[in-house]
Amino acid sequence: MKDLLGASPGLFFVVTVVMFGGAAWQTGQVLAQTWRPYWHMVAYGLMLAAADRLMLVLLFEGRLLAVTPYLTTLVVLVGFGSLAFRLTRVRKMVGQYPWIYERDGLLGWRERSGSDRP
Repeated sequence: MKDLLGASPGLFFVVTVVMFGGAAWQTGQVLAQTWRPYWHMVAYGLMLAAADRLMLVLLFEGRLLAVTPYLTTLVVLVGFGSLAFRLTRVRKMVGQYPWIYERDGLLGWRERSGSDRP
């Protein structure tokens, strides 16, 4: 498990999921609120994953050039950021354009039918 995570499961949870996952969540929300394209989340996710790995290396004696833990961290952080991005974008589209769009499930929106429009 340590080869996959790059740290003990508890340490991975605290540093990656709680600390950097929260940062990725906030990043996804801010990007969606300011109408930035989704690919920015991937770019910021790459940087957040590098910062996470660096923190684990400097503070907890992890391995610096370990590809598998970096990719695991990247998937987790981009996943958190992507979920926050999508939830915020849906809320923003439905809230800002209620005469055009309506919510379609948790992660989507659709155009209102002709009879629903004012």
